[in-house]
Amino acid sequence: MRVSPLRQFVLAAALWLPMAFFLWAVLSSAVVWPVARVADLVLPAWLPHVVSGIEQSGAQLEVVTRLQTATDPQGRVGLLVLNMNPLIYAWCIALFTGLVMATPLAARQRALQLAVGFFVLWLTTSWGAVFDALKLLAFDAGPLGAAAVSRAGLSVDAIALGYQFGYLILPAVTPIALWVVLNRRFLEQLVGWAGEPAGADGGPPPAMDTDATKDKP
Repeated sequence: MRVSPLRQFVLAAALWLPMAFFLWAVLSSAVVWPVARVADLVLPAWLPHVVSGIEQSGAQLEVVTRLQTATDPQGRVGLLVLNMNPLIYAWCIALFTGLVMATPLAARQRALQLAVGFFVLWLTTSWGAVFDALKLLAFDAGPLGAAAVSRAGLSVDAIALGYQFGYLILPAVTPIALWVVLNRRFLEQLVGWAGEPAGADGGPPPAMDTDATKDKP
C-alpha cells in the first residue's frame, strides 16, 4: 500500500515535533544563550543609565538594573533585578525544527534550513526578550522603573505594542512562514499545484465566433 506524501509528512511531523520539543526543553540553557547575548548588547546600549547587564541563570534571564531599592532597616540599599523567562518566545525554534525534520530533504538542505531558521528565530526570540525587559521596567518595576523609562524617551504604548507583537505574533507566525518559504517545492507537491496554466496572458482561450463560422461557405 502506497502512502501519500501528505500522509507521510503528517506521520513524520507527529513523531518529530514531540522529539523537537523534548530536546528544546532539555537544551533550554543552550537555546537561551544567544538570546541572552543579544539582549546584553541591546539593552545596556539602549538604556545605559537604567540597565547594567543581562545575566543568564539556566533558562532564565536576569535584568540587572542601576535602579536602587528602598533602604532596609539595616540601612542597606540594593539594586533592582528583574527576572524573565525567554522560553515563552523560544518555542518557535522547536516548532520549526520539527517541521524541517519531518520534511523529506537531503541532509545538506536540512542542515542549511536549520541554520537559516535558527538565526532568524533567535532574532525573533531576542525581540520578545528585549521588549519583555522593557515591559518589566515600565509596568512591573513600580514608579522608579516607569520614571526611568520615561526619562529615556520611550513610550509605554510603543513598549506594550512591541511586547504584544513579540509575544503573540512573531513566535507563532515566523516559523510557519519561514518553513513555507524554504519548502515551496515540497508544498507544491503536496497540493498538486505547479503554477498558472501556460498562455500569453494567463487567461482562458478566446471563444470561437460560431455565427461567423456558419456564414462561411
